[in-house]
Order: sequence, then structure tokens, then C-alpha cells
Amino acid sequence: MLTYYPTLNTKTQAIMTKGYLKSVNSQFEYYKSLGEKTFSQLNDDELFWQYREESNSVAIIVKHLSGNMKSRWTDFLTTDGEKEWRQRDNEFRADIKTRSEMLEKWNQGWECLFRALDSISIYDLESKTIYIRNEEHSITEAINRQLAHYPYHIGQIVFIGKMISKDWKSLSIPKGGSDEFNEGMFSKPKQ
Repeated sequence: MLTYYPTLNTKTQAIMTKGYLKSVNSQFEYYKSLGEKTFSQLNDDELFWQYREESNSVAIIVKHLSGNMKSRWTDFLTTDGEKEWRQRDNEFRADIKTRSEMLEKWNQGWECLFRALDSISIYDLESKTIYIRNEEHSITEAINRQLAHYPYHIGQIVFIGKMISKDWKSLSIPKGGSDEFNEGMFSKPKQ
């Protein structure tokens, strides 16, 4: 549950709550974009490359993320986040065959997540509890759990992309580019 601050009025607490949801949404959008920028730098074969048989390809990680998102965010406020219909072990089978099939799974997962986030009211965030694998979570805890999980896997996607792309373009500040980047940032007015 969110902590209530006796010195803050209800309106201030509502603004803080809306700010949290907006921030979370922005973070998920950012990590989604990192995955998509990686996909755009890989050819079709590279999306399915595995270091060895036990390793995950980009497509396998996407399949897992999609399965997790659909399970966690479908009926988010009313059913356990580990759905009976989810088959987690199957998420790690290399059976996606095309880029379009992979992107379809990717988009299905993210659409489910963003739809659920949009449905959360201030009341829900402050008062409801949900369950994931029969463990009680506040809404904030459940969101934060996924906000830690998804970037972990998207980091794997980016790492694989950097390893196998022959012409990788940095998704952040390139090595040796920190001074130039900071100079550009600090030459602008504060935002």
C-alpha cells in the first residue's frame, strides 16, 4: 500500500499518485523503444541466433516477455498475475519463425501492459492489493516488480544485439562520447 503522509492533503497525494503512474508509463515506453531499436539493427537471422542451444535468442526473450506481460496484465486488478492458461516453459522454445511473428508477440504483450496501466485509478493504486503466484502485492509493488523484470530481459536483447551486429549503433552515449554529450546537454537551458 502507498504510505499516507498526514501533512499532505488528498489533492497533493492524488497528484503524486498520477505522477507515479505517468513516470512508470514513461519508463516502460523507454525500455520498449530500446528493444525496438535493437530489432531494427538486426537482420532476420540474427533475431533467432543463439550462442548455444541452452541460450535464448532475441526471439525467445521476446516470446517470454510477451507471455509474462499477458499473464501479469490481463485482468490485472481482479485475477492472479500467474494465469492458469500461461505455459511459461513453452515461452523458452525456439518456435517463432519470422520477424513479423516475433513483432506480433512483442506488440501483444506491450498493448496488454499499457491497457492495464491506463485502467488503474488513483483509488486502485492507493487501496487495492493483487496477487502474483498467490503472493500479495500492492499495485505499486506489482508494477515495480515488472519494471525491474522487463528491463532485465531487454538488457539481454540489447547485449545480444551488440554482440552479433556488424554495424552496431549505440542506443545511448557511445563510448568516448560522454564529454561531447554532456557539453551539448549543459549548453541548453534547464528543462
